[in-house]
Amino acid sequence: MTEYELIRSRRKSLAIQVKPDGGVIVRAPLRLAKYRIERVITEHEDWIRMQQKKVEKYREQIHIITEEEQQNGILRAKEIFPERTAYFAKRMGVTYNRITIREQKTRWGSCSSAGNLNFNWKLVLIPPELLDYVVVHELAHRKEMNHSPRFWAVVEKELPDYRDRREKLKILGRQLG
Repeated sequence: MTEYELIRSRRKSLAIQVKPDGGVIVRAPLRLAKYRIERVITEHEDWIRMQQKKVEKYREQIHIITEEEQQNGILRAKEIFPERTAYFAKRMGVTYNRITIREQKTRWGSCSSAGNLNFNWKLVLIPPELLDYVVVHELAHRKEMNHSPRFWAVVEKELPDYRDRREKLKILGRQLG
């Protein structure tokens, strides 16, 4: 029988969750009998094992960034982003204010309505053409503060292959956990 953590609450149904570390959480109604919970777990044993294998495979693909890589990356980002941003801003005919280097969990970059640009330092760990895509994407917001067809036309004018770059960025992003 699979080991699991049991969490009881005022819910109506039973749920099985496989955590990123492979552990299993079972959420159950307050009064559901223990033998019924264990029967459901036994019935779902194959599914649980399959999910644990997926989680393990995913964890093997992720690169864990060392503190040294982070420090060097931030220093490189402070050099690269002002240079690439100035280059593309001139080509695109846009202006911007401040550039800030951050470590966002879910974003590569952002652009405020005041023209302040934020970039994730981890972009220096991936191919330069993908970093350039993020720079162009954020600068395009200086013309269109949305993701409308007009916005994508601005991006495409500068980077006709932006769709390929965006797709590659999604794939690499999952690996940089």
